[in-house]
Amino acid sequence: MLRDIPDEERPRERMLRYGAGALSQTELLAILLRTGTHRESALHMAQRLLGEIGGIRGMMDLSLEELTNMKGIGPAKAVQIKAGIELGQRLAKARLPEARVIRSPRDAADLLMEELRFLQKEHFVCLFLNTKNHIIAQETLSIGSLNASIVHPREVFRAAIKCSSASLVCAHNHPSGDPTPSPEDIRMTRRLLEAGEIVGIDVLDHIVIGDGKFVSLKEQGLM
Repeated sequence: MLRDIPDEERPRERMLRYGAGALSQTELLAILLRTGTHRESALHMAQRLLGEIGGIRGMMDLSLEELTNMKGIGPAKAVQIKAGIELGQRLAKARLPEARVIRSPRDAADLLMEELRFLQKEHFVCLFLNTKNHIIAQETLSIGSLNASIVHPREVFRAAIKCSSASLVCAHNHPSGDPTPSPEDIRMTRRLLEAGEIVGIDVLDHIVIGDGKFVSLKEQGLM
């Protein structure tokens, strides 16, 4: 019985300690079965089932009714097994979502325009990018007053380091609708550039979002 197996050799304990990849097909199936019978442990039941159907591939071809008719398998266990198989099949067919790429200031502005243009307070947002300029994270780091958004470089780069970002694009909105950068916007951008050089994370641009309009400090030669 499973209770007679040392703790460190039981499937669930082995998975917790070593990860799912270290388990055999028999052990993984035993975890799905959860319990055995009074005569047979879950591990021995899993071993027997795989032997009867010719391995894990044969499990995919069994219907719920066929599973339920197997010795020791009731409706609950049959459903658990089929659910696990279905998840595996869906995972095999799944594709990663297409990564959003920032190639120009327009890409960043288009991404953030509708999110920021109508806000009544300034929101400071960062797009964190990998080495291929794919967006790996987006975070709002500061919400200011009607006409001021204050963010400290440490908040920006703490977030960048947390997601292993290679570079970033900053953006904030002007509730007035006029995206013309203020002197404070320019000063803050230069502080971020200096901090980025120290930590080795490039600040690619700072986008100011207005009402349907935007200004790139990079394009304006302000950074």
